[in-house]
Amino acid sequence: MPESAVIVLDFETTGHSPAYGDRPIEVGAVRIERGMVVDRFQALMNPGFTISWFIESLTGISNELVAEAPDCEEVMARFADWIGDTPLAAHNARFDGQFLDAELARIGRERTNPMACTILAARRLFPEAPNHKLASLVRHLGILTDGTFHRALSDAEMTGHLWLALTGLLRDRYHLEEVPFVLVQALSRVARTKVDRFIRTYLEQQRIERLSPSAAWSA
Repeated sequence: MPESAVIVLDFETTGHSPAYGDRPIEVGAVRIERGMVVDRFQALMNPGFTISWFIESLTGISNELVAEAPDCEEVMARFADWIGDTPLAAHNARFDGQFLDAELARIGRERTNPMACTILAARRLFPEAPNHKLASLVRHLGILTDGTFHRALSDAEMTGHLWLALTGLLRDRYHLEEVPFVLVQALSRVARTKVDRFIRTYLEQQRIERLSPSAAWSA
């Protein structure tokens, strides 16, 4: 059975939080199906105010670059249509999720998509990594990259390959035909020392559900 699609996204923003008036200046995302990237979304957007020199130096996204870009509302309406109700993942989902939710609220829309965090999952599945920043995990896992960081689409691409590494490890270690999105999502709430027990318990519960009397009778 093929695994469900997942969209891995990344925002570049004017600051740390929409609660302080910060807004996105770029969104990038990849859609993964059957273990492959099958589609991409990328757009710059004009936040409506000046980008600081720090953000410009960090991302390479200048005020001149976004001057002719569409505003956030226009881009986010297109992005919302593109993601639909597909499950989402991000490297630091709390950060990207808050910007996604804030921008959707501005256009009268609401996210219903479940969201998983690859930082939290990687901390549990790759504890031997020197740290769990995206660049460090890319080097640790040998993920191919052109060396570009802090641009939305390139970060989303690398995070997408990290997602494939995470699900690949789970598939191989636990002999799974598919890795349910909810399993990766649930790992963020499990202590590192209890990951193996949690996953084996989860799989046993799934096995029992498949072999329940009602399922056996219908078979």
